[in-house]
Amino acid sequence: MLSFSVGPFALSLNHLLLLVALALATLVGWISGRKQRINPERAVFGLFMFGLLVARLAFVARYWPQYESDLLRIVDIRDGGFSAWLGVIAAVAGAAVIAWRRPLQRRPLGWGVASGLLFWWLSSLAVESVRQDVPLPDLALRNGAGERVQLRDYAGRKLVINLWATWCPPCRREMPVLQAAQKANPDVVFLFVNQGESPREVATFLSSQGLQLDNVLFDNSGELGRRAGSAALPTTLFYGVNGRQLDGHLGELSAASLKHYLDGFSQPPNPSSPPSSQPSSQPSSQPSSQ
Repeated sequence: MLSFSVGPFALSLNHLLLLVALALATLVGWISGRKQRINPERAVFGLFMFGLLVARLAFVARYWPQYESDLLRIVDIRDGGFSAWLGVIAAVAGAAVIAWRRPLQRRPLGWGVASGLLFWWLSSLAVESVRQDVPLPDLALRNGAGERVQLRDYAGRKLVINLWATWCPPCRREMPVLQAAQKANPDVVFLFVNQGESPREVATFLSSQGLQLDNVLFDNSGELGRRAGSAALPTTLFYGVNGRQLDGHLGELSAASLKHYLDGFSQPPNPSSPPSSQPSSQPSSQPSSQ
């Protein structure tokens, strides 16, 4: 499961867990301090925002070459680029400073921050362990000529599967980024799986945009998105050479966030740590039922 639908919006699972962790930290802090009439809610929220800021800046610093030509991308957090553990360290350090300066808040703030972080860590571990055990779907798609193509035939290669449609604005915006990555990473297979449109519509769109994409496939029923647990477009899935899913991203990819995921191909999976970047919770385009 990658996302949940909330009206016209889609919320990524990892982002939902983060919000639940914040709510839990606020609740536990309030319960712990209510006898002394101390509510650390403002401090908890401030630490949450401080941790996000540090996590974002750390991610930008790591992938600075991808941001320096377009500085506005730094504040566009829809790409989901965050270095999670550095954000956690910053939040814990901030909590220690507050506890030192405000002794009366030590107990409720400590319990609140600890409960929120523990929930986020354990839930992230659970999500990662389940997702990384998901194999490449045994599903047949169609190419532009109408021929059947089995997804399982791509097993044994580093694989990126992008679910998209021409009517989806974030899909269109990220296409040049994906095209550039396709050219720069010949060892990675990119599959562009269109959702519910005809080959003629897609060919017209690609020609009008000057895009040259390899491996354009068609999923008229949207079955791949349902199996991936994605409720919106664009969705991008990453599979290792063992045919198992390494990661997934809901929403528009920037050059930096895509490079982050591609870098993950060269790193062995580590089930003891949560993801280093949170998938986007931007308002993505939801596919209509076919």
